[in-house]
Amino acid sequence: MTVDLSPRSLDWADVDPARHPFDTASAPQVVRSLGPARRVPVRPDAPHGDPSIHAWGWDEGEPWACAMAQALVEHYGRWTVGWRWAHDEGDYNGGPVGNWCSPRTSITTPEETLDRVVAALCEWRGWLESLAGWFEPYPLDLADIEDQRILWERAARNLILQVTDRTGCGSGWYGHCRQVLAWYLCRWGVAPDLAGELVDEAIGGRFASWTGPDPRLVEDVAERLALSLRPDDGARPAAGPVPDHLERWLAVRRTVPWQDAPGGGSGPVTPRRDGAAQYIRGFDGALDPARERGLLAALELLRADAARGAALDFELLRSWQRHVLDTPRLPPFRTLPAFAKQGRERYGIGPDTRARFEACLAESAQDPDRPLPVTARGARVYLDICFFHPFDDGNARSAFLALLFVLAREGIALDDVSLLRRITFRADEPRDAMTLTRYIDTHLRTTRRASASAHS
Repeated sequence: MTVDLSPRSLDWADVDPARHPFDTASAPQVVRSLGPARRVPVRPDAPHGDPSIHAWGWDEGEPWACAMAQALVEHYGRWTVGWRWAHDEGDYNGGPVGNWCSPRTSITTPEETLDRVVAALCEWRGWLESLAGWFEPYPLDLADIEDQRILWERAARNLILQVTDRTGCGSGWYGHCRQVLAWYLCRWGVAPDLAGELVDEAIGGRFASWTGPDPRLVEDVAERLALSLRPDDGARPAAGPVPDHLERWLAVRRTVPWQDAPGGGSGPVTPRRDGAAQYIRGFDGALDPARERGLLAALELLRADAARGAALDFELLRSWQRHVLDTPRLPPFRTLPAFAKQGRERYGIGPDTRARFEACLAESAQDPDRPLPVTARGARVYLDICFFHPFDDGNARSAFLALLFVLAREGIALDDVSLLRRITFRADEPRDAMTLTRYIDTHLRTTRRASASAHS
């Protein structure tokens, strides 16, 4: 079975050395026993900069490296995919491995190549074991985090410096730094999605390629992370009764003047370019290849569903979400309360939550007796998914796809979707709903004008 070979998507459960035994001494024998070891491709006899080397690297070297990575995963486990995460502009950009770069430079003779694979695999494993060793002296007790703030700041500062030293602060080094900090939080009980969110907010896009972080910036990131875990503003809800923000949203939903939303013009519209797909592919380098492929597959599926006039319900959502999450099983409706915005919003769960959600989804279709602009119906279903939070993971992506489906069902696609992403709405703020309708309207009217101009 083919698996995701990108190390960027690994979480701590995937790589924790305590869960995945490995014998360094037997690694050379194991690598040479795998199928790809018997068919190392022959490198062309040409200078390094020759175009034929580049073409060979993609056509023969890359498939072989992927086959070797797949074979290692099947033997040891998915943690092994990091053996190709080279420094600087190697296979995956900004990684901690120095014994491998890319197929066109690292594949030479069969013996040398296999030696490099072994060395890179052992180097990656050694790095994971080092990280585990650095995590243990700094335990996080999420029930007593306030008294541990200095300890956490010290841990975060140390981990950032370890990553900068290991990667050399080359191209894209900050991606692995983000990952390591999230791994540390996961090690001590923070959910992976929330860990990533906390780290992203603390870093705030301030790390850059080819540049080591200023000591003051390292201190600030560490402090922000520590503060994000405080009980009154952190990874877990504060003590005492926590409001149910799903109920707050449903109350707000009834008061929003949806009929006053801007209409975005009338009739279908064909954009000059596929704004949704373009946005997914150009997500500022934030998406690993597997996540990008999953979103694009879900986008293609939802458009086919819209073309056949499918009704929007939970079963349809989960058919897209299977691609979003890259899972063989249809993801279930959540069974526990959910949290978002660093724990500041809590979405309750009850025996009728799914039924209420299905009823809201059904309202995304046009009601002849109570017609609403498509901007209102698209915005409403987007927010319904955000605040019902039906899945354990990927709800923002699900909401985005559902909005696109509502538009597509009426023959509408957009040439830009940037206002519909990287935005945060509050469950208890009525004005946010109308703001989202205006964002949709802006993109829709711009697309209509550009389309009309192109055909005039």
